[in-house]
Amino acid sequence: EERIKDCLESVKGLATEIVFVDNLSLDKTREIARKYTNKILTRKNNLMLNVNKNYGFSKATGEWILSLDADERVTPELASEIKDKLQSPDVDGYWIPRKNIIFGKWIQHSIWWPDYQLRLFKRGKGKFPEKHVHEYIRVEGKTEKLQSPMEHLNYSTISQFLYKMDKIYTESEVEKIIASGKVLGWIDAIRFPVNDFLKTFFAQKGYKDGLHGLVLNMLQAMY
Repeated sequence: EERIKDCLESVKGLATEIVFVDNLSLDKTREIARKYTNKILTRKNNLMLNVNKNYGFSKATGEWILSLDADERVTPELASEIKDKLQSPDVDGYWIPRKNIIFGKWIQHSIWWPDYQLRLFKRGKGKFPEKHVHEYIRVEGKTEKLQSPMEHLNYSTISQFLYKMDKIYTESEVEKIIASGKVLGWIDAIRFPVNDFLKTFFAQKGYKDGLHGLVLNMLQAMY
């Protein structure tokens, strides 16, 4: 309920239809959403969130679909660019750069920028694979990149990062590793986080984000 209003406000002048998927929320989320759309779908919460997102896609009736999470916002510049680009008949999907606001700061280096996400696509041409949490929409056909970013109000606190890592992301990663047949040894518990930190903090210049970058890349390595 704290973030959904700004998300819906950001697409009010862009979307001709809003399909809202509510995962049995217990706060005022649905009440807020009703001010913007009557098309509210209720779905049981699912560890694989993309299952419910694909369900929402199947209920859309417009020619194009823009997929947004509650903590994402469409900037006025992005809305304007989308309106222009949708006139192109030979493109089936668009990658959108995403500004990650983490711990109150726009993180401009490492894996966090430009963080392209494939979120805009022709109806019937795209869906999530539903294999793990961190995955991109797959589009059948030609895709291009937009220049204007969306905003992502990502982790606001370290405790939020740890909570999501524990409750959502790592379970999916474990299932993916087991399914791949990989056998992990004790050395991997050292090698994986060290390599990840060296890559994100030094090679990808995470250090340029200062203390925020240091803490974030340490957390990412632990993840």
